[in-house]
Amino acid sequence: MIMAARAVLDVGCGTGALLHEVRDLGHAGRLVGLDPAAGMLAQALRRSDIDWVQGDLVSAGFANAFDLIVMTGHAFQVLVEDDDLRAALAAARRALTPSGRFAFETRNPAAREWERWRPDQAGSVIGPDGATVRMAREVVSPFDGRTVSFTHTFTSSAWDGPQLSQSTLRFLDAPQLAAFLRGAGLAVEAQFGDWGRTPLADSSPEIITIARLS
Repeated sequence: MIMAARAVLDVGCGTGALLHEVRDLGHAGRLVGLDPAAGMLAQALRRSDIDWVQGDLVSAGFANAFDLIVMTGHAFQVLVEDDDLRAALAAARRALTPSGRFAFETRNPAAREWERWRPDQAGSVIGPDGATVRMAREVVSPFDGRTVSFTHTFTSSAWDGPQLSQSTLRFLDAPQLAAFLRGAGLAVEAQFGDWGRTPLADSSPEIITIARLS
């Protein structure tokens, strides 16, 4: 979808890895990465042939500019409050061309992934300096029918102490997503259970939604 679109906006682009890859694959059109975190964009800026914008969908104010908007990395789930969700979807609609598409993913609440966010399920990565960083998640506020709050704890022998990140994510099922999209003037074109486009089922880990203007 990205390679077929002339102008692409990556919302919550982080360090820009997705747009870096598609440019390397030969995308010759307009690529724009949008993220609120200056530290993330500092990494993304290693490439100057992509436009990088600090902010969010609402503050960016794009209008009729993109054939495709993507929102990956579960960034959609940080839109916890109804008003924030409605504002972001309205801004996405304004940013799309008449034939544009908005593709995003959320974790499927029916899969109850948060039940596996436990310290004994910690993972690790090796950084560019050779140091191992251990990452552990732990739920601090279980699913209340709407959100889950949890911590990420990062530890490394190369650091003076652990680093803690706290997050709250919203979980929406397919009918709830469709209702919010309708309210913003968008319609569900397709939904899948993962980025491989397998059919959406209760056991699917994700809800991949492709929306268009209604």
